[in-house]
Amino acid sequence: MRFKRASGILLHPTSLPGPHGIGDLGPAAYRWVDFLFSSGTTLWEILPLGPTGYGDSPYQCFSAFAGNPYLISLEYLERDGWLHENELGKSGNFPEHEVDFGRLIPWKLNLLEQAFQQFSADPEPVQLEFDQFCSTQAAWLDDYALFMAIKEAQGGGSWAQWPPDIRRREPEAMQAARQMHASAVKRHQFYQFVFFRQWTALREYAHQKDIQIIGDVPIFVAYDSADVWAHPELFFLDGEGKPTVVAGVPPDYFSPTGQLWGNPLYRWDTHRDSGYRWWLDRIQASLKMVDILRVDHFRGFAGYWEIPAGNPTAEIGRWVPGPGAEFFTALKTGLGDLPIIAEDLGVITPDVTALRKQFRLPGMKILQFAFSGPDNPFLPHLYEPKCVAYTGTHDNDTANGWYASAPEAEKQFARRYLHAEGSAFAWDLIRACWSSVAVFALAPLQDLLDLGTEGRMNFPSRPGGNWTWRFPEAAVNDELAARIRELNYLYLR
Repeated sequence: MRFKRASGILLHPTSLPGPHGIGDLGPAAYRWVDFLFSSGTTLWEILPLGPTGYGDSPYQCFSAFAGNPYLISLEYLERDGWLHENELGKSGNFPEHEVDFGRLIPWKLNLLEQAFQQFSADPEPVQLEFDQFCSTQAAWLDDYALFMAIKEAQGGGSWAQWPPDIRRREPEAMQAARQMHASAVKRHQFYQFVFFRQWTALREYAHQKDIQIIGDVPIFVAYDSADVWAHPELFFLDGEGKPTVVAGVPPDYFSPTGQLWGNPLYRWDTHRDSGYRWWLDRIQASLKMVDILRVDHFRGFAGYWEIPAGNPTAEIGRWVPGPGAEFFTALKTGLGDLPIIAEDLGVITPDVTALRKQFRLPGMKILQFAFSGPDNPFLPHLYEPKCVAYTGTHDNDTANGWYASAPEAEKQFARRYLHAEGSAFAWDLIRACWSSVAVFALAPLQDLLDLGTEGRMNFPSRPGGNWTWRFPEAAVNDELAARIRELNYLYLR
């Protein structure tokens, strides 16, 4: 698909400001869209929107199709009559600059359950809308809602520890579980109904402002998810439903022992036999939520790192061929030309580049990786127009954080290349990104706010303490909008 030259900002909704402990889909999200519009920015990039589980990571979700209930706006629940003002007024006294997931989750789930009780007491105003949602989304929603209901009843543990009959989805056990947990199933359906209702309204508002949303599709799904429980035949699992091999990457820039993600790996032959039906459904569902898809770990479709389950690190493994061109041909045949950005970072071999070019997908250029010398492919003078340039991603330190800790030789080369003394490094990097020939230029909001490592979103391979960063509302103002708007004007973005 042909993209138009534009700029964007990377910001996950959890990082939005607000009084309720986590960014959400309420008034602050609309003010954020207004800010993007006022700055002349037409792209908003987000991380996966799914319901987060282990480590609060948006890359380890309980479903590849569902939305995250923690993003539901409490203000809009009150507006719709599902929360009373006195309930909403009981603030959790949360910190302004970070998400305290340990305190937030039980507090917010309690309020969401109260909203469900109000809905159950008087569903009439939206009963038809709710029923239609449940019907049209049944292919994934039924399994997801039951999965979450059983998980609650089992104390939150992984489905691998559930009773064998329900773990194996034996028909009698499934029927009994649906009856036993009917109320909880409906509650989780309600949460999804509200999430998609609020997200769809926000996305439509963004479209009114000519802003497109770039979403993120992780190649792998979490083991402890409705996807794996409902479709075990699509993954390498043993007779007990446990993974035999798992995903990760070998030692790299981010970690000397590699990254052990632990996601189960696909049985690509089974996907092929079905015409890649599950993937077609997944991509189609994603495109109902966002406008452009950044496919995370694109290299895994050419070849992926297979790690024996139980290994403590990702150092020992092997490269295994992925589905390759056949997979993208099936997507194109089933869904047409797709607005995809290929995240082609890491160990990139010629077959990965060939696959991306065969389907004319723009790859990614990260300026933080660029400053080893004048032949580095991440330097702007070596870009081709069909690429997407970033100062950094959610996995990187901020631009200022990188500069503070980078080897002196790289810092010196960066200053020479940018023709700058280094005192405004983040904005020097932003200008280089915006002025490049890349069709899209993006930066995390943290770089536009000139933050250091305190603004970092994620430390790859660190098991906890990630995904917590939030910005105070006053930080995003008219002065910043004008500064961004000037760059967008100068560089025709």
